[in-house]
Amino acid sequence: MITIGSDIGGTFTDFVEVNEADGNVRVYKTLTTPDDPSRAIDQGVQALTAGRDGAARTVDVMVHGTTLVINAVIERKGARTGLITTRGFRDVLEIGREKRFDAYDLQIEFPVPLVPRYMRMEVDERLHASGAVVTPLDEDSVRRAIQALKDEGCESLAVCLLHAYRNPAHERRIADIARQMMPGCPISLSSDVLPEMKEYERTTTTAVNAYAKPVASRYLSRLQDRLRDQGFEGEMLMMMSSGGINSVDFAREFPVQIIESGPAAGTLGAAHFARLANLDKVLAFDMGGTTAKLALVEQGQATLTNDFEVAHVHRFKPGSGIPVRISVVDLIEIGAGGGSIARRTPVGTLQVGPQSASAVPGPACYGQGGTDPTVSDADLVLGYLDPQHFLGGRMALDKPAAERAIHTTLAQPLGISVEDAAFGVHAIVNENMASAAKAYVSEKGENPKSCALVAFGGAGPVHACDLAARLGVRTVLIPPRAGVAAAFGMIVAPVMYAAVRSRRTLFKDLSVEKLEAVFAEMFEECRLRLPGTVDPAQVAYEYSVDMRYLGQGYDVTAPYARTGHHAAQLAAMRASFENTYRRLYGRIFTDLPLEIMNFRVTASAARHVASAGSEAAGAQGDGKIGTRRAFCTRTRQWMEFAVHRRAGIAPDLPFPGPAIVEENESTTVVPSGARIRVDAHGSLIVELSH
Repeated sequence: MITIGSDIGGTFTDFVEVNEADGNVRVYKTLTTPDDPSRAIDQGVQALTAGRDGAARTVDVMVHGTTLVINAVIERKGARTGLITTRGFRDVLEIGREKRFDAYDLQIEFPVPLVPRYMRMEVDERLHASGAVVTPLDEDSVRRAIQALKDEGCESLAVCLLHAYRNPAHERRIADIARQMMPGCPISLSSDVLPEMKEYERTTTTAVNAYAKPVASRYLSRLQDRLRDQGFEGEMLMMMSSGGINSVDFAREFPVQIIESGPAAGTLGAAHFARLANLDKVLAFDMGGTTAKLALVEQGQATLTNDFEVAHVHRFKPGSGIPVRISVVDLIEIGAGGGSIARRTPVGTLQVGPQSASAVPGPACYGQGGTDPTVSDADLVLGYLDPQHFLGGRMALDKPAAERAIHTTLAQPLGISVEDAAFGVHAIVNENMASAAKAYVSEKGENPKSCALVAFGGAGPVHACDLAARLGVRTVLIPPRAGVAAAFGMIVAPVMYAAVRSRRTLFKDLSVEKLEAVFAEMFEECRLRLPGTVDPAQVAYEYSVDMRYLGQGYDVTAPYARTGHHAAQLAAMRASFENTYRRLYGRIFTDLPLEIMNFRVTASAARHVASAGSEAAGAQGDGKIGTRRAFCTRTRQWMEFAVHRRAGIAPDLPFPGPAIVEENESTTVVPSGARIRVDAHGSLIVELSH
């Protein structure tokens, strides 16, 4: 069994190939091709399979993650989408929650809806919150609405009726009529996309799905055609935002589920190596070319959330984006990557990001015509990167171009040296990430000092130790092949599907019959939505419930074990809710009644994939190949750093910093006073001094 994981990022596209027969792991990294991302995938598969009899035909499974959907939403490059809703609910997308994310901003802006008002049509029908029909569906009003959308050039249709999560009959009938009147037009029903209460979130999520559906379908078809032309005949799977994988047909039908696939995969890779290193609480830190991501991983498991927003008007203000109510890995994104552009502000200070040089033209040092100074340019000037060893020597870096960009834009206007300006860029981006990490971790009821840091991505290991020092973290883990860890995360990800049912009820009124009925529905949905290649006997189920104290406006998702009789399940639900609530808010209220909002079931099947072994299995020494002058962030002075090839470092042979550890896809920078070793699984462990 040969499996390839491929992750398209804003700057680079990463590949990992695992051969389960012998445990051999091969990697490849290439610049992303923004005009057609499938070209980079085509190139990577060719590079990995070249010289092998049968080439791509030897690959059994392809697991793919892409930023296509989120980019389509952010850049407004999706389909011309129409929306059909219950009469009186045409403006849900604009009314939202009637909540201001900034109470003092007199010129407050909200995201422009993906579906303009003239493309939003009302039909006559009404359901009760119980699902009972109050007003039957008027099919003449449906035909008029569809004809109006057809006349406006509708390319994709979203249908979101009031209380359709309890009774989808009216939505399904509208879909039947739409297929007759607009054959071939993609249709997204809220009862399929998100059968959950909360009208605004259900409508926005369904609209995002419809908006991205034609774009995703065209891209996935083009990608499959490219792979087929190479001879690939295996199974293609897609990385979901939830940290699981599913079929390409599922992703084509529900593209909203792959909106955050890349970051989720990186967190899974970090969780995998954290488990191997027996680290029970870590911060997964992924810094690539465009953004940095941070996620809390406890007991080897990534935390999931259902509160997610895209296309923020203000990057760090919750409520300023479009809500997408799906299960996603709970992480924070920061506009800080190797390609983040540094500039002088009007008041004479340095600012780094969130704008990025991306893959085209890229940082100045890439030699592709970029002239803006970036984080990667600063890292090169500070001596952290070897111009001749970038991407294993496949892509030489232009240090004079980096120095010119920093001198012209930053050093000369500020009246400082190029080296000081470069360190300013490096320090500012690290402090920005540290500030975001502290806020993120504290919101989870944790302290960063109690965590280890697992760093990966092309730029993550360069910045990890200084970031850890700013957070008070003492242990840093750099997994093998850290530069392509997200692609590896796709390979170890389980096949997964998450189902939800809204059944608002008082906790004390929850009967055995109601509980079993709702789980039977979700089990059947999981069976239908998991890929047909999954053995039902291998599927495991995890349960959670959204609960709150009666009268509260927000609920808490509490996982629990569904074992034993009815009373035991209720006790497990309550105990889990109280533990979660106490951890988040510091107290519970034992005398207040509880209310259940949603039931959730996650079905998953682990894929048997050989663990990535250490490239240093046969190494005997510390892999030292020489020294290089670089800037030490701990001593704030230039020093001679020992340079080590990671593949040449023997396990459990400690050596001191300052050191630079190089591998083809990333570089780890370790300050003076630290101790470094490689563990039995190939992870680089750095212990920072106090």
